[in-house]
Amino acid sequence: MPEENNLSKTSYFIDAENAAEMARLINQDRIITRCMGDLFPPQLDLTNIHDILEIACGPGGWALDVAKVYPDMRVTAIDISQIMTEFARYQAREQELHNTHFIVMDALKPLDFPDNSFDFVNARFISGFMSRTAWPQFLLQCLRVTRPGGLTRLTEFESPICNTFAVARLCEMFARAMYKAGQSFAPTGSQVAITPLLERFLRDARYEHIQQMAHALNASAGTPEHLAQYQNLLVSMKLGQPYLIKMSIASQQEAESLYQQALEEMMAPDYGIVWYFLSAWGEKPR
Repeated sequence: MPEENNLSKTSYFIDAENAAEMARLINQDRIITRCMGDLFPPQLDLTNIHDILEIACGPGGWALDVAKVYPDMRVTAIDISQIMTEFARYQAREQELHNTHFIVMDALKPLDFPDNSFDFVNARFISGFMSRTAWPQFLLQCLRVTRPGGLTRLTEFESPICNTFAVARLCEMFARAMYKAGQSFAPTGSQVAITPLLERFLRDARYEHIQQMAHALNASAGTPEHLAQYQNLLVSMKLGQPYLIKMSIASQQEAESLYQQALEEMMAPDYGIVWYFLSAWGEKPR
């Protein structure tokens, strides 16, 4: 049986109210959207998409972008973090995006919306707080609030592949911590192993016409995304140290030593890293 820990199985690996984490998520959101190429799958017909829900929106990057690009759409976004939600509301006011609505809500509890409320439900990188056992009920909630003929899209990540010791070791440690916290599907804890299951989650929840699209982010030295992803890892690896320690994956000294070595590795001219993630979406039966 996978190892477990007293740490809450649904807890995010970084303090959700941390201002530095909010800045990191803003940066990460831009990276992800650029890599995905568009806010929606390119083959998607947006004619009948009017009401949108984003789950675990963080500081609201994707929701705000959708509201700006598609002013006729109504965008509702939820997040458990008060500071993230307040920031997103402020950005909406500053940009005069009156078609957005940000709500503090726990995605692991029944969604506080009526049945058949949305045409498109979006959840991106939520495995950081989802336990293995929470996914089926979560998808049923998404199905409930989606209108017949509407879509739910999941986008999840796997640990980066890189060619340097410290970065690779830290990525393995975070995957192992997720495994111990009950959030990883890898049998040995060496990976997150969530992406192979997205299609099955949708199918088990009775979604139809399921499609998938893979994305690969090359953030190696010399690439356009190198410095942006360097900043992302610089913050996430530092803020994630208490999580590694709490999960008994590393000591403070080991985590800090690897972190300092990783910073040097990421700025080396031969540094190579690719980050893979997958989107899967399905339609609620009409």
